[in-house]
Amino acid sequence: MRSNARSTSRRCPMAAPLPDTALELLARSDAELVAAASATTPEEAFRHAHLAAMRAGAAVLAVRGRPGPRTRARTVWDMVARVAPELAPFTAYFAGNAAARAAVEAGRAGAVDAARARRATAAAEDFHAAVRALVAEPQGGLALRAS
Repeated sequence: MRSNARSTSRRCPMAAPLPDTALELLARSDAELVAAASATTPEEAFRHAHLAAMRAGAAVLAVRGRPGPRTRARTVWDMVARVAPELAPFTAYFAGNAAARAAVEAGRAGAVDAARARRATAAAEDFHAAVRALVAEPQGGLALRAS
């Protein structure tokens, strides 16, 4: 009886190791979330939340790659929406906050209020969790590293 080579290729594959870059970006995103939670001003919390989300988005790009040059995707939010459409609601939210982030970065007092900072922090936490699930990082940070 002839063996079927296809049957061996259908076995459950091992999870591919995450690139070191993705793991580092997720760790930096974690640190920004901690900083957002302990911030003393709404502007500081908002800035850290937005940075946490940007780092998580960059981790997606480290795993899935950037879209081709013909896509016209220029921001991290555009690129993530292209390579991970399931994250589009998050990318739209953070892209919509880009002007507020620029105002905060420029030092404009009152650019965001406490409620907006709390919403941004919650959205960044949810996005971070969605990214971890998407790239299938094992719980507890014990992901395999690529060499």
